[in-house]
Amino acid sequence: MSTENWTFSKQNETKKHKATIPGTIHTDLFQNQLIPDPFFGTNEKQLQWIENENWEYETYFSLTKFELKNQNIDLEFEGLDTFATVYLNGKAVLETDNMFRKWTIAVKTHLKIGTNHLKVVFHSAVQKGKDEAKKLSYTLPEKERVFVRKAQYQFGWDWGPRFVTAGIWKPVQLKFWNSAKIESVKYEQKVLNESVADLDFIFTIFAQKSGKYQIKLGQKPFPYELKKGQNVVKVPITIQNPILWWSNGLGVPHQYVFRFSLEQNQQKIEEKELKIGLRTIELIQEKDQVGTSFYFKLNGKPVFMKGANVVPPDNFLPRVSDSTYFSLVENAKKANMNMLRVWGGGVYFDDAFYEACDANGILVWQDFMFACSMYPGDEKFVKNVKQEVIDNVNRLQNHPSIAIWCGNNENDEGWHNWGWQKQFNYSKADSTQIWNDYKKVFHEMIPQTLDSLLPKEKNIYWSSSPSKGWGRKESLTQGDVHYWGVWWGKEPFEIYEEKVGRFVSEYGFQGMPNLETLQKVMNKEDLNFTSEAFKNHQKHPTGYETINEHMERDFVVPKDFEDYLYVSQLLQARGMKIAIEAHRRAKPYCMGTLYWQLNDCWPVTSWSSLDYYGNWKAFHYQAKQSFENLLLSVADENEKHKIYLVNDNLESFSGKLELELLSFDGKSLWETFKEISVKGNSSANVHEIPKVDLEQFDLQQTVLKVAFNDIKSNFFFVKPKDLKLQKPNIQIRNIDEVTIEISTDVLAKNVFLSSENDTFFEDNYFDLLPNEKRIIKLSKAVKEIKVKSLFDTMK
Repeated sequence: MSTENWTFSKQNETKKHKATIPGTIHTDLFQNQLIPDPFFGTNEKQLQWIENENWEYETYFSLTKFELKNQNIDLEFEGLDTFATVYLNGKAVLETDNMFRKWTIAVKTHLKIGTNHLKVVFHSAVQKGKDEAKKLSYTLPEKERVFVRKAQYQFGWDWGPRFVTAGIWKPVQLKFWNSAKIESVKYEQKVLNESVADLDFIFTIFAQKSGKYQIKLGQKPFPYELKKGQNVVKVPITIQNPILWWSNGLGVPHQYVFRFSLEQNQQKIEEKELKIGLRTIELIQEKDQVGTSFYFKLNGKPVFMKGANVVPPDNFLPRVSDSTYFSLVENAKKANMNMLRVWGGGVYFDDAFYEACDANGILVWQDFMFACSMYPGDEKFVKNVKQEVIDNVNRLQNHPSIAIWCGNNENDEGWHNWGWQKQFNYSKADSTQIWNDYKKVFHEMIPQTLDSLLPKEKNIYWSSSPSKGWGRKESLTQGDVHYWGVWWGKEPFEIYEEKVGRFVSEYGFQGMPNLETLQKVMNKEDLNFTSEAFKNHQKHPTGYETINEHMERDFVVPKDFEDYLYVSQLLQARGMKIAIEAHRRAKPYCMGTLYWQLNDCWPVTSWSSLDYYGNWKAFHYQAKQSFENLLLSVADENEKHKIYLVNDNLESFSGKLELELLSFDGKSLWETFKEISVKGNSSANVHEIPKVDLEQFDLQQTVLKVAFNDIKSNFFFVKPKDLKLQKPNIQIRNIDEVTIEISTDVLAKNVFLSSENDTFFEDNYFDLLPNEKRIIKLSKAVKEIKVKSLFDTMK
């Protein structure tokens, strides 16, 4: 029914406009030229009126006598955002109050032959939230947003605008069925080892009347006697010598495809296809000398998790196509990631995201949709959330990529560390009530619901991320940690080397997007630090100030605006390299690093490594290097430069470690080598250079080149601002239309290549040593390549 002719109007206004389903009110208003582009300039501010209005959507559709003869006709909304009353031929048939739920109602008795009328009235979620808030004798943090089961980021975040949407945001359809329908299919791994996998496929089937039915797998029939109403039946399957599903970097994410049909009297009633991956996943928390471990085992092997947090890819979700989700996951895979965290302030993503993760070996840390606040715990709210959990767990649980279910983002930390009790002046009774409501949802209802839905091997639950706030000592010795001391606390990047937790599930630093991205959402005259449009595309209250403060510490701050954008990206990449490599060197004490954040929901200055349009910032190129399975990393520790070799492969390696000190014009000043080996799944300090050994050299104009077999790394002894750089003469030679060779006479630091037509360079922002020839692939042919290096910004 999404393809019918839909119209929308503001409540109590007669003029109707063309609507797109699935869609949102903001995109419909924009497509009808009734509002300007919400993302452009400061338009966001003048569009806040939309959230306070009620909106009506309607369509007419025809039914034939033949269609009405079906025994059952269901009206199914995959998603309504959020408070809606649905009228069918003038009669109210449904009231909704949760954007994350699927709504299905039997409507045969309300339909007629010929033309039928369907109307959906959306009530302002903001007004509904405010009405609910008034019912409490105390104030919950974050005002009205916590009362509405709706994507929380839409109320504005420190990287996103405030656009509180409404609309039919997922497909709507009429479903005709007779005799029976499959309500859900899931599977349990009874046995999984090298020689055999024993599985039970569990079907929930609703039968119109009792009788003999069969489920067919390919040509093999499994007969069942079904009773009228809901039935649960099991189909046992055995696979000999099963092939396991592995995460990216460790093996092939192999999937098996099963095609089932439900039949009666040789007639097919319904078909289902299920893709599954056979694997075991465990979360290991064991006491040790320091605290308690926190790591994942995949197929019995401890795996260091490398990845990022994902936010919704748009403020207006129906604009997000399957291909957007595919490329998001593809970009994670290209950067050598093996885990993504679906953050709790957004939405449960479309199936396409999880399918892409399954196919690319990316494990998923799945939050439930609660973030950075306390929530109500009344019976109606808890019941609503329970159904949301059931709907989404049933939809997602068959994906091999799902590793862990997490109750919320930062609610527990907020309650214990952010001073809400004082800020909102809670009495002892208020605090007790709020905390009890929290426990009711996150310690009782959600885990109990998971127990009822999931087999043991799929049921890993963590009530809140992080388990302890970053100011507390225990946050680094147990559970997961969100370490925000560098951004919020303005600590230097080097503090990352000390503040290493067992599993660091958030940390980050902002980098600005490229000029081309900003040009799409602001006028030329607004491309400066003082314009309101530019300020509106930074949502953190001290964002630009924090970037500038760190930039002054580490870089020469450029005067030119475009140079400043470029250096801000180098700054972000530098900080994140320090963090990621500190986490990885600390393996197995630390077993996970998920940075904040992979992507953006609009064009903005944020912590992302990919901008809204999917362009790689310098940080994404850096993440790709820092997440390589085999990593050479140099650390300054006590009076030594220590060289670490981190190996995330399961097999051991041996070879020659080569160290060479080079001047920026390419002279070899000092060198040494030795044979080394590194065990599988380990981190080892493989060499140390006492600092006194290098005292005779000017370390402001030298680089340490480290190599092991075919992997290489460059280490600079001072901050970028203290490097004595010379002007490089960078040469580019075309090998073919989409391949170039690049070289330089003296060190070229952070070489940035760009061209006119959104060309992707497979390597960028790299350091180029004299006499090195680097081959780089392009995504398409270009007329001209622009080249910039750090020297150009230090004038």
